[in-house]
Amino acid sequence: MNVYKFGGASIATPERMQALLPVITAPEQPLVIVVSAMGKMTNALEAIVAAACRDAKEEAHELVRVLEEAHVNYMRSLLSPAFFEKALAVLNVYFTELQWAVDDVDPTRYDYSYDQIVCIGELLSTRIFSFYLEQEGYAHQWVDARDLFRTDETWRDARVDWSISEKQVQQVAGPILNNQVSIVTQGFIGATADNASVTLGREGSDYTAAMLAAMLKAEAVTIWKDVEGLLNADPKLFEHTVKIEKITYREVIEMAYYGAQVIHPKTIKPLQNNHIPLYVKCFLDRSLKGTVIQNDATDVAYPPIIVWKKDQTLLQVTTRDFSFITEVNLSRIYQSFAAHNIKINLIQNAAISFTACVDNNTDKLHAIIAELERDYIVKRNEGASLLTIRHYTPEILFELMKDKLVLLEQKTRTTVQVVVG
Repeated sequence: MNVYKFGGASIATPERMQALLPVITAPEQPLVIVVSAMGKMTNALEAIVAAACRDAKEEAHELVRVLEEAHVNYMRSLLSPAFFEKALAVLNVYFTELQWAVDDVDPTRYDYSYDQIVCIGELLSTRIFSFYLEQEGYAHQWVDARDLFRTDETWRDARVDWSISEKQVQQVAGPILNNQVSIVTQGFIGATADNASVTLGREGSDYTAAMLAAMLKAEAVTIWKDVEGLLNADPKLFEHTVKIEKITYREVIEMAYYGAQVIHPKTIKPLQNNHIPLYVKCFLDRSLKGTVIQNDATDVAYPPIIVWKKDQTLLQVTTRDFSFITEVNLSRIYQSFAAHNIKINLIQNAAISFTACVDNNTDKLHAIIAELERDYIVKRNEGASLLTIRHYTPEILFELMKDKLVLLEQKTRTTVQVVVG
């Protein structure tokens, strides 16, 4: 059994969804197929959350109407009249649920409200995909990922209870696969013990695929993208990117940690722990070799691997009384970042100051700054970017840094990180 994961780009249009049929019918064994929301729909749902949380309910409901119309038009192009009517009856339930979720939004609980609304994107896309596969005679069963993955209540970045989730995955998915029937399910989402919907963090569909592979003892995971494989940089940001044919789990998890969007940071661990190879392939051309990620990648000379994270904020926390930033102060500062669920992308401390580069999440930053300012002086640089280069060369560093204002720089033998204004 293999796990296939398709992102939003692979189902962005009805034509692209149709093009996936030969991809999933090629294997002779059943598949677990993990699907994201349709291209740009997560962004559309986030706009609905934002409108509802600023009490612009009329605007939010109008955005829901636009989203509903887009899905209906998509289905009308994809499905026969009979299957369109069947699908519409099912999706209308989700559209109504979405309207109710907008009415129930609590602006004081933004992250919770976000999860109740944004998770509907994956439910809509997988239902449509399932009806299309049924129309084409592909044997499968649609499964709600919220019946598979139990999590805590860390809204927007939920932590999975592995023990309970593994049991539920084996109980629900195991019998289906044993009957040689494939499964279509959602990435990115799960549920708490109280059945509240949660999301696993942006790009969490990769993590869903990895967990299912580990829990079901899959032979491999394939992430299908619109590029030829794993590239050394984002082709949207950099020209002349290079495909990497073979790479280790360790190297990829370093890339993910530094912010590369190709693989979710939590994806690698369950695969590495269970020795499951991960393939990155192009759904636009199945004949391309792609990239394999596994334990052994000997005799591989990596090109410079470039990760560029925009919309960063550089925080400098300084003691008021000129006391040293030693273990006691560092512990207090770290606890604040952990309590506010803020990931630190780069840190540096001097005698009396601590500097951290973090994602520019306005609500979380306002909260932690207010807390830290009770004991420290806090300064910040907004609108920064963080450049990370693995296996850097002096030439590539010079080329990328020319004409940039460097705010902070750190180097090791293999990695350089630079915060630029």
